[in-house]
Amino acid sequence: MSKAVPFLEEPKNTKGYVGDVGFDPLAFSDYFDIKWLREAEIKHGRTSMLAVLGFVSQQYITLPGLQPIADSNLAPSAVGIGPMLQIVFWGGCIEWWTNKGKITMETMFEDPDRVPGELGFDPMGLSVGKTQEEKDEMALKEIKNGRLAMLAIGGMIHHNWVTGEPLF
Repeated sequence: MSKAVPFLEEPKNTKGYVGDVGFDPLAFSDYFDIKWLREAEIKHGRTSMLAVLGFVSQQYITLPGLQPIADSNLAPSAVGIGPMLQIVFWGGCIEWWTNKGKITMETMFEDPDRVPGELGFDPMGLSVGKTQEEKDEMALKEIKNGRLAMLAIGGMIHHNWVTGEPLF
């Protein structure tokens, strides 16, 4: 039985992954490549952590040439479509670059040694000299913070929609 949801069977395809608590109530791991699912979780978590930072800081910091806006949901309309498309374009470029052009679910993990979420980007050398146990501990922290950030950004956006008021 699952540790997270005791009345469901424990998912068999999530075993061995950092952060596995036996939670896959819709059995996605039975139908999709677990590496692809983990990659998606890590990417969405990282994006959500940045989104939370931007959502909150936008209320206190205004870039030169822009009008301050209390409601962060309205910030994209203040800058226009150009800057928003730049985010999408550069996000796509980063996706293409980090996956060496293989961005579909079928081709992304053709290399069996490719680890989901590991981009080889460590400019400060934070993982140098760390044991695998220490790296797994940091990966677990990243996954947990990413999961929290995904919930947080959803809550912040809906707070502003429902109340019509800024977050703080």
